[in-house]
Amino acid sequence: MKPIILIAMNDPELVEHFLNCAPQVAPEVEWVLPTNPLANKAKVAACWYPEASLLSDFPQLECLHSVGAGEDNLGDLLSSGLKVERIIDEDQKVGMFEYVLWGVLYYQRDMDRYNQADKTKVWQPLPQRNTKNIKVGVLGLGEIGSFVATKLASMGYQVSGWSRSPKHIEGVYSVHGNDALPDMLGELDILVNLLPLNTATVGILNQSFLSMLPMTASLINCGRGDHVIEEDLVELLSKNLLRGAILDVFKTEPLSSQSKLRNLDNVFITPHIASSATPEVIVKQISTAALGYQGQFVNA
Repeated sequence: MKPIILIAMNDPELVEHFLNCAPQVAPEVEWVLPTNPLANKAKVAACWYPEASLLSDFPQLECLHSVGAGEDNLGDLLSSGLKVERIIDEDQKVGMFEYVLWGVLYYQRDMDRYNQADKTKVWQPLPQRNTKNIKVGVLGLGEIGSFVATKLASMGYQVSGWSRSPKHIEGVYSVHGNDALPDMLGELDILVNLLPLNTATVGILNQSFLSMLPMTASLINCGRGDHVIEEDLVELLSKNLLRGAILDVFKTEPLSSQSKLRNLDNVFITPHIASSATPEVIVKQISTAALGYQGQFVNA
């Protein structure tokens, strides 16, 4: 019998993608819905915001595999004691770097200011700034954050990175712990958030935190929407206590058309498109994990 992967996702469109993709990419593994009788034989669940009752409904599961680069979508299931895995994709790292680089250049080359000038028919060239004069801070130095920080540093940017524990990354001035934040943040032109979402980082981008940035600094948030206290960010941006923000993720998605963020000229919004792994990559990685359990499967 083929290894079974239980599809435990709250997004019907996402489910449809995997059901269509899996037979072509990994025919040696069976991807099934919770309603399929074979689901009770699955050792691995492919997860995206699964039901809280997942483990009581399917107690035979041994591995929860996120279909994203993060694990926060698992919620309370993270404390279940089961093995937890996530997608690691080189192309996704490159995609995130490309998005961040675009954001950095957007502010470095004053495109936000030129955009506003164009709306008022003003012709005003501004002095061009060199990469070596741009200070970029990266919050979160995991797989993706470290990659982004290293690539930016290799281009000549002054890059600093912050993490909970010490990191040593060539070309990046790495600091850790809360005590290091004021000095790091106070020097930045651009802050890039790539933190994971957990109890320690929920709401971290609040008024107190963001007020440590210079008024001339900008925020690029590609982490999670729950990192941001939106009311605090709106207040700082509306009072010009921050230059601007590029936001790709939000606490509630899609972002409401009534959100105050949409009324701010110094905010650039994208619909959670910074970077993602393809369904083919995800299917291959999770199928490989399931094949590792093959000897444990019981024949039907």
